[in-house]
Amino acid sequence: MTAAAPPLSEPVLILGGGLMGLAVAHQLARRGVAVLVLSRRRSEAAGFVAAGMLAPHAEGIGGALLALGQASLARIPAWVAEIEADSDLSCGLRPCGIVVPFTTATERDAYPTAAWGTALDRAALEREIPGIGPRWRAGLLFEQDGQIDNRRRLMRALERACVQRGVRFEEGSEVLELITAPGVAAVAPDQDLAHQPFAGSAYTQGKDSPSGLAPESVGAAGPSPTVRPAATGAAAPMAVAGPATGSSPGSNQGPDPGTAPPARLPQLEAVRLRRADGRELVLPCQTAVLAGGAWSAQLLPQLPVVPVKGQMLSLQGPIGALPRVVFGPGTYLVPREDGLLVVGATSEAEAGFAEGLTPCGQRQLEQGIAALLPAASGWPPMERWWGFRPCTPDEGPLLGPGLISGLWLATGHHRNGVLLAALSAELVARGISGEASPGDAEHLEAFRWDRF
Repeated sequence: MTAAAPPLSEPVLILGGGLMGLAVAHQLARRGVAVLVLSRRRSEAAGFVAAGMLAPHAEGIGGALLALGQASLARIPAWVAEIEADSDLSCGLRPCGIVVPFTTATERDAYPTAAWGTALDRAALEREIPGIGPRWRAGLLFEQDGQIDNRRRLMRALERACVQRGVRFEEGSEVLELITAPGVAAVAPDQDLAHQPFAGSAYTQGKDSPSGLAPESVGAAGPSPTVRPAATGAAAPMAVAGPATGSSPGSNQGPDPGTAPPARLPQLEAVRLRRADGRELVLPCQTAVLAGGAWSAQLLPQLPVVPVKGQMLSLQGPIGALPRVVFGPGTYLVPREDGLLVVGATSEAEAGFAEGLTPCGQRQLEQGIAALLPAASGWPPMERWWGFRPCTPDEGPLLGPGLISGLWLATGHHRNGVLLAALSAELVARGISGEASPGDAEHLEAFRWDRF
């Protein structure tokens, strides 16, 4: 264990109030760190959209991402227990197991994670999934995988747990830019202080703010914000840029003998935001966590995060009709305890941030239901919705120190955000608070923002 970090003079800012942002905020608050969550529309965050599968093995992922998923899966029961203890609400965790069906035993045996599952023939497949479609002749049962009811339970419990731990929220606040200016005040002398909600920090009125989009805001697009002076007469902040070759994000180590010194990372000084009432403020901060999901690159274009749209629907089935999650090709079925069946999801990389349902997407889901569980095609529909996954080139997250000193990243989790939230939040919270464990560096190194 490393020595504890010195107390911060301002709260840690969480830029984004979705699942990842709340999870990090909660872990920091449990460590006694003051936290302020800035969110434009928390209700539209990806945590309210995803199906909640905990499926590192059923997904068939590999390498460092599988290792991260397995470690997070092992952490989830204790993580859920912490949230439930702080919120006095159930998170809806169900270690129900997941079945992956195949058309042939050859396909089953070639699956990347087959070694972690139990092989099923057609008869065993029918016992695990009564009524499964006739085309499926084999399967893998991953009993260690499961689900959590994130839309109706986990998000609500996390919000309450954060409040109970003293986390503060600024709902309806758009983060317009990150301000970096080593040795220069982020606020011009002629700016008025609005109020001081935390010791050692102050909100101040901004006078020269560009328009932009909050990194957490869902379902809206806008111009990428730029780094600009805080006000007329203030020194210009440094431009935000990636580290020079050979340097690592957040590193304060000196150069190796005989090598050129690494470029110094700009230091985070403040964020500029626009509140729901239209006021634009500059909020000084030493440390922030970017948890903006699919919108992260709109705040920092250097981040390789793009949206992948997914459409979903739910059906009301009989309680207990489907005992396990079914992870089929292109469609998955996630049964809740009350019989609700969550069905997902399309994968529309070309859609960008286009909102709304499409006939093609809904037909794809309905065809998937008919192929996997024909009887469910007659169950009454309950909801239809869409959301945006934050995807990186290798579909792994961006975790750890970012391209600005003082800025941490917890974004880009693609379709495994619910699974990876437990460990991602702990890694970032431990790093910020100076409590990193020996194994943390390996995970953080594998998911650096500049690994591509």
